[in-house]
Amino acid sequence: MAKPFPDHPNLRGGYAPIHMECDAPDLIIHGDIPLELSGTLYRIGPNPQFAPRGDYHWFAGDGMIHGFQINEGQISYKNRWVRTTNWTMENEAGEALFSPLNPMLNDPRVAGLETNGLANTNIIWHGDKLLALVESHAPFEIEPTNLESIGPWTFDEKLKGPMTAHPKIDPETGEMLFFAYNADGPGSNLMAFHVADKEGNLLSSEFFEAPYPAMVHDFITTREHVIFPIMPLTGSMERAISGGPFYAWDPSKRSYIGVMPRKGSTTEIRWFEGDPAYVFHPMNAHTDKDKIICDVCEYEEAPLFPHADGSPPDPIKSRAKLTRWTFDLKGNTNTYKNERIDDTISEFPRLDERFTGLDYRHGYFACSVNGGATGNRYNGIGHIDHQSNSVKIYEMDEQFAVSEPVFVPRLPNSPEGEGFLLATVYDASIDKSFLMILDAENVEKGPLAKAMLDHRVPFGFHGNWKPNLS
Repeated sequence: MAKPFPDHPNLRGGYAPIHMECDAPDLIIHGDIPLELSGTLYRIGPNPQFAPRGDYHWFAGDGMIHGFQINEGQISYKNRWVRTTNWTMENEAGEALFSPLNPMLNDPRVAGLETNGLANTNIIWHGDKLLALVESHAPFEIEPTNLESIGPWTFDEKLKGPMTAHPKIDPETGEMLFFAYNADGPGSNLMAFHVADKEGNLLSSEFFEAPYPAMVHDFITTREHVIFPIMPLTGSMERAISGGPFYAWDPSKRSYIGVMPRKGSTTEIRWFEGDPAYVFHPMNAHTDKDKIICDVCEYEEAPLFPHADGSPPDPIKSRAKLTRWTFDLKGNTNTYKNERIDDTISEFPRLDERFTGLDYRHGYFACSVNGGATGNRYNGIGHIDHQSNSVKIYEMDEQFAVSEPVFVPRLPNSPEGEGFLLATVYDASIDKSFLMILDAENVEKGPLAKAMLDHRVPFGFHGNWKPNLS
C-alpha cells in the first residue's frame, strides 16, 4: 500500500505530483489559437509515484510526459509516466526502492542493480525518435503519438554510459552534439563527447578528464567550438559515504570552462578559469573570429543543493541573471570576461533554435518580477533583443507560475524571432494549469490564447516542439 507523501516544499502546491494518466481530446480555449501552429509541444518533469526514500529532491521524481497536440485551432492533451526500470520495479513493489541522488539510501533489494533511471529532465525529437532524457542514463525512447514507453535507446548499442539531458542540434547539419559527466560512474571526473548525424547514427565518441567531478547540467556549442562549463557543484562518493551530500556547493574550487575546436579533438580542450559560479542553462553562443560570446543564466552560487558542510544555499546568491562570457582565443590569458547583460532574476533561457550556435538576436526566458510567483517560482516571460539591448516582459500576478518558454517559428522560413512562445502556467488559486501562447514579437502584450486543463501540470523542467510534417 502506498504511503502518504511527506510535507516537503517540492511535494506541495505546484510541485505536488498527480496520480493519474489521462487523455483530454479537446481542451477549452480562451482566445484564438494561431492556425500556423501545427504540431505537438512535449513537456517533461518529475512526478513521483511514491513517497521518497529519505529526504526528497525535486530532481529525483519519476518522469512524466505532458503532450499538447495543436492542429487547426484545437488542442488535445495527454500525459504518461515514462516506464523505466525504476518506475516499473517500484510500481510492482508499491513503494519507492531507489534514491536517485544518494544511492546509499537505495533499498537492499535493488543494491548494485543496473537500471535505466528516471527520464525526467528533457524530451527531444531527433533522428525520427522521441527521446526522454536525464543526465545520469541513456535516452529512453517514447512513441510520439500515444506517449507509450518503448525502452532505452543506446544508438544501436554504440553509446557507452549516460547522456546529457541537453544535447544541441546543429541547425545547419542536423547533427546532434551531446556529452556526459560521471562517465566512469558516480563521482568520477571522466567526461564524454559524442556526435550523431541527422539520422541519429552515432558518428564519434571521445573521453576526457574534467578538472574535478561536478554536476555539468548543460554545455554550449557554436558552429566552430564546443564549450564545457565545469563549475563547483561538486560530486563526491566519499562525502556521501561519510553521511554528507553527494552533490554540494564547494566555492573553494574555481570555475573551469573548457573550449574545444568543433573540428578538433578533446585532446585540444583549452581550459579558462573564473570565479566560483554556477550555470544550469545557457541561452546561446557564437564564435566571432577569435572570440567566443556565450550568454548564460549565471548564479553566484548553485541553488537547490547544500554547501559541502551541509549548510543551505544563500537565497540571495542563488538567483540567476543573464550574463555574457567572452573568451579571447588569441589573448595571452586563461581567464574570460564576465559581464551582466540584464538584472532580471531569470532561468530556463531559450531562443529561436534555428540559430543555435550562430550569431543571434532574440532570446526568451522565465523570470521573477515583483517578488515572483508563490513558492519562489517565476511569474513572467521575458524577451531580450540583443541588437537593441532591450528587454520586454509579460508579468503575471503571484498566483501564476510559468514554465520555460518554447519558441515555435510562425513558418519554417520566417525571419528570426517571428513566431510564438508556448509555456504552461500553474494557477495556485484553483490548483490547475493551462497552456499559454504568446506572440514572440510582442511578449509584453500577453497571451493570444490559453488552453485550459482541469488539473495541474506539476512544475517540470523542459519541453520541445515537434511540427506536423505535411
